[in-house]
Amino acid sequence: MFALFFTALLLGFIFNAAPGAVFAETIRQGMRGGFKGALAVQIGSLVGDALWAVLGLTGVGLLLQWDLLRLPIGLAGVLYLLWLAWDAWQEANKEFSIKLDRTNTHSKNALRSGILLSITNPQNVAYWAALGSAMGAIGVSDPTVSHNLIFFTGFMVASMLWAFLCAGIITQVLQRSPRYWTNLTYRACAIAFLVLALALLRNLWSLYVSPQNSVQPPAIHSEP
Repeated sequence: MFALFFTALLLGFIFNAAPGAVFAETIRQGMRGGFKGALAVQIGSLVGDALWAVLGLTGVGLLLQWDLLRLPIGLAGVLYLLWLAWDAWQEANKEFSIKLDRTNTHSKNALRSGILLSITNPQNVAYWAALGSAMGAIGVSDPTVSHNLIFFTGFMVASMLWAFLCAGIITQVLQRSPRYWTNLTYRACAIAFLVLALALLRNLWSLYVSPQNSVQPPAIHSEP
């Protein structure tokens, strides 16, 4: 059981530490809301991660591999990333200094961003679909309820620790950065969101539209 918990803990850190949209949004919200804003994004992403984890551990997550569900989830992610890119670029045009906004409204917006980014991330489908392989690698071929609970606990513990660590590091870096970096950081986040949206759209295109993935008619062989 300890090996399972440690594996879940390690996978949780790897999963959360991977750079992506949540990290970029944590930086952006941290510039406006300080530690509270950055942490709200991270906690929000945990809500989405927990949802995917429950679906994956209960086996329902396998249903999310269906094209009928994966495609709209991916498209929703593309649209939201594009909106974040536009919003960050607009902020860069009018923000030239770090103005902290620790109001509840800002924290709620940051929390909502984290939730939406996590829920609309189709990579979570692939991650939890591979959960059986991860458990099988440590000898758990037929996971029980207790196995699932231990894995879920380990994953969420790692995620919670990373949320505070990431928010703290980002806040410290931002507080020590020159104020004229604010504009550049907003623009960097906007570009990051745009690149991620285009990468996700390209991935969806290769899966569902690319000719290489279309069904080819069977070859007709003539009789000798």
